[in-house]
Amino acid sequence: MNDEIQSLVEQLNAASDAYYNGREEIMTNYEWDAAFDRLKKLEEETGIILPDSPTQNVSADNLTGQKEEHEFPALSLAKTKKVAELAKWAENRPIWLSWKLDGLTLVVTYDNGKLTKVVTRGNGHIGTNITHLSKAIDGILQAIPYKGHLVIRGEAVISYPDFEQFNMESEEEYANPRNLASGSLTLKNINEVKERHIRWIPFTLVYEEEEIISWGNRMAWLEQQGFKPVDRELIEQPTEANIQAVIDCWTERVTGKSSSPFPYPVDGLVITYDDTAYAATGSVTGHHATRAGYAFKWQDESAETELEYIEWSCAASTISPVAVFKPVELEGTTVKRASLCNISECERLGIGDKGTKIAVIKANKIIPKVINVVERLGVFHIPEVCPVCQSATEVTESESSGTKTLHCTNTHCPAKQLKKFGRFVSKEGINIDGLSEQTIQKFINLGWVREYADLFHLNNHASELRTMDGFGDKSVSKLLTAIEKARNVEAHRLLFALNIPLIGRDVCNRLLSAYQIADLFHTATEATTEDVFATIAGIGPEKSASFVRWMKDKDNYSMMQQLLVELNISQSSSAPTGNSCEGLTFVITGDVHHYKNRNELKAYIENQGGKVTGSVSKSTSFLINNDIESSSGKNKKAKELSIPIISEEEFIARFVQMDENKLALESSPITEGSLF
Repeated sequence: MNDEIQSLVEQLNAASDAYYNGREEIMTNYEWDAAFDRLKKLEEETGIILPDSPTQNVSADNLTGQKEEHEFPALSLAKTKKVAELAKWAENRPIWLSWKLDGLTLVVTYDNGKLTKVVTRGNGHIGTNITHLSKAIDGILQAIPYKGHLVIRGEAVISYPDFEQFNMESEEEYANPRNLASGSLTLKNINEVKERHIRWIPFTLVYEEEEIISWGNRMAWLEQQGFKPVDRELIEQPTEANIQAVIDCWTERVTGKSSSPFPYPVDGLVITYDDTAYAATGSVTGHHATRAGYAFKWQDESAETELEYIEWSCAASTISPVAVFKPVELEGTTVKRASLCNISECERLGIGDKGTKIAVIKANKIIPKVINVVERLGVFHIPEVCPVCQSATEVTESESSGTKTLHCTNTHCPAKQLKKFGRFVSKEGINIDGLSEQTIQKFINLGWVREYADLFHLNNHASELRTMDGFGDKSVSKLLTAIEKARNVEAHRLLFALNIPLIGRDVCNRLLSAYQIADLFHTATEATTEDVFATIAGIGPEKSASFVRWMKDKDNYSMMQQLLVELNISQSSSAPTGNSCEGLTFVITGDVHHYKNRNELKAYIENQGGKVTGSVSKSTSFLINNDIESSSGKNKKAKELSIPIISEEEFIARFVQMDENKLALESSPITEGSLF
């Protein structure tokens, strides 16, 4: 028995270390909970508790960097899977129920209305200072109205949609959002961290000088400071039946049965006394305070089934294994597939071939997951060719985590162009409403889409589409209608959709202000020098060269020829229709109220012969800002240079004729032949 205790402690600590420090998962939450419960039972039966037992210590992140001792220890909560134990703990006192967020705990401190430090939980007593990353984390405010000393504890989390998007584009696939969040905070580059879309959600007001006693009032006070704390619900009479009823409602929000599903990962719920003075009277047992809160974890429902085959799904950078198995009922839904993440996870589980018996759960009631192999049949095969383009594959191993992933060696594989397809169909592009990158990925894997023109032939697969998960007659009809609508496209949207390097929306508009799109394409393909467009305002030699090189590329030429026969292209007249702003240069800042957005106001000015720039200089004629008294940098610069600051209403009064409510542009469709 002593050997089993020692083994469990070592396994749990190794798994926690990997989990909390952004490395490859070596034990699922389901397995960890089962091992932890077994260890706790053995400790109670034998009285043997090892010094490094996870029942006595807070799991720690070991991020490198400056260490900080916490002003207030960040202890963990006691956990249960029984509602009766929650009711007993509540002692008939009003309690609050909130999410047990599954991320990385950060302690944030403010003084004199300014952010002073952000520290990871670490081991609960000492953490790592990551204040330098604070601007990359949504929800951590740099300044607040309150001028006293303030300490807040919250969870850094990544939503499921952002996690799935990142895994699609990343060369190293992460097992779960929690793993990605912790790994992200080891990065040095603030822009890289920002791309991960981490959000910090406060769940405890640790200290403030105003002595607010009610936990609910403390959360409301945080909202007044501009924070967005954790969702919560008050249970005035915490009987077992009342607590169960609230838990049932909240459970629906993570199982997808609610009209307002929660997008962030959670691994349970937390109950907290509303009376914070009473909560503070508890003692510290092991590594948690007895009255600080109580965590409820769902009982994961598991089912055994048989593996039918491994589907290899191609994303932007990786080819990932997906287990397809005989359907089973879990949490009220039918489940028949689950991601296996990468080759390392398949090897860890011992995945075999068709007929292998596996156990499956919906982790945290959301994500289907294979938790173990019950009986292995055959061997696990890694494909030698890419399922999309049939090029050779290669296995790579991450230097940081040792994770093995499969990749296609073809740099032009359609699966690697996923981001480009996403921009092509976006609202700023040709605008195929309702077509996401995740759906395009499915079409690429099925071989239906290899280039842009293929999107306009998805009607050939309508019958197959209707049988796919997430589709039905109505959704397929809606998608095909959106595709047909997208055939009629404005020239600047098409140009932006083509994903030409350095050619953003502004550059597209500038090129099309000088050329009709047919002439633009012809000039680029026949150009003898790459700087043919360099004299257009705002273009220059670098952007001109990029555009010409792209248009002259034979693969791009072939793709364009295929695409253009599918489209009806119109182009707005680029000639000014008036002269009320002629010779004037404007800078626009802040919110606008009379125009839809600043781009619409910019379009009007340019249509009236004026120019719009991004920064205030001596050549600026007017700064348009509805907050004339603002202390913004642009306002200060304008005042220094004696440049008039006018409101939107003043602009309209001076430069917009009374009968002009909108900018009206005539469009002339281009329908004849090839544009090359």
